[in-house]
Amino acid sequence: MEKGTSVFENGLIWFGAAVSIAEILTGTYFAPLGFAKGLFAIFTGHIIGCVMLFLAGLIGGKVRKSSMETAKMSFGSKGALLFSVLNIIQLVGWTAIMIYDGALAVNGIFDIGNWVWCIVIGALIMLWIMIGIKNLGKVNTVAMAALFILTVVLSFVIFGKGVMHSIAGESMTFGAAVELSVAMPLSWLPLICDYTREAKKPVKATAVSAITYGIVSCWMYIIGMGAAIFTAQSDIAQIMVKAGLGIAGLLIVVFSTVTTTFLDAYSAGVSSESVSDKVSAKWVAVAVTVIGTAGAMFLPLADITDFLYFIGSVFAPMTAIQIADFFILKQNKETKSFSVKNLIIWFVGFVIYRLLMGVDIVVGNTLPDMLITIVICVAVSKIKDYKTGGENL
Repeated sequence: MEKGTSVFENGLIWFGAAVSIAEILTGTYFAPLGFAKGLFAIFTGHIIGCVMLFLAGLIGGKVRKSSMETAKMSFGSKGALLFSVLNIIQLVGWTAIMIYDGALAVNGIFDIGNWVWCIVIGALIMLWIMIGIKNLGKVNTVAMAALFILTVVLSFVIFGKGVMHSIAGESMTFGAAVELSVAMPLSWLPLICDYTREAKKPVKATAVSAITYGIVSCWMYIIGMGAAIFTAQSDIAQIMVKAGLGIAGLLIVVFSTVTTTFLDAYSAGVSSESVSDKVSAKWVAVAVTVIGTAGAMFLPLADITDFLYFIGSVFAPMTAIQIADFFILKQNKETKSFSVKNLIIWFVGFVIYRLLMGVDIVVGNTLPDMLITIVICVAVSKIKDYKTGGENL
């Protein structure tokens, strides 16, 4: 029998990635736009983000390599180390943020102390890691079925009364809202290959992963936005308490946090293997969970906007270059130690992203940045091929 994860298992993994308190909380920021305009911004951003997610995941699925191993094809065996290190840093950050958000929310339901819930959630994430990605099928099926039922109940609680409230607060432009919607799928770009590389049917598994994540992530954003508009309350924990979802609410928060954060910690372990082949991905993942748990307990992690923009500015141009190399230029073999050309193009893309942050574009700044980077990458390669006869820089 062919080894690897099934299409269904990949779908479950990305369902779990999307069901997240962090996504629900991000959705509350859309409330001042109004429901219709906010909905359009959420869908627009997720379409952009999930198309990029599909293309990035397809590369890993086809060449059977992790996200950071596929980066070596574009940036060289040593050049890609920059992204491996940055990826590990952002994954440690995500682990801490997810545990922090989860503990804060669940403590609003059962107030026994944030630090206690940080430890409980951290311990469950370690359990998921020790079970392992290839053995999670049945466990994930049960967890996802429970989460699905509970989030449906939460949706009925929020939208059941159907009374819209006018939400005051700092309004954002439509373009900024789209960018905030792109941000979540974008944050998974440097991770998705870690899962699609194991798939029995890479193309179908990648498509199901991106579509499942996109639909469920939109659902989470809409729950958050709906909570703010229909209940005039952005604290999801308090909504659950008022609706009588005590134990059920606790389960939603804890297991959604565990299933999402597990992917961050696991991928940090996989990325560490790109830095050194002497480390164990599983034990690095455990160490990242411990560090993330400590960070959640002791660091102020309430506002993650700058963190999301950092991820975008680093990994949007990186993925754009990979897409250009693999799908347009047909470069699918590892280059030598450093691809100076692509590292320079990446830096240009990074600077362009930071500059675009000051410009209000209706589709956000990730899509323009990635398109500009792809055009630069293809143009430079064609010019270089014309001048040198196709030799690598």
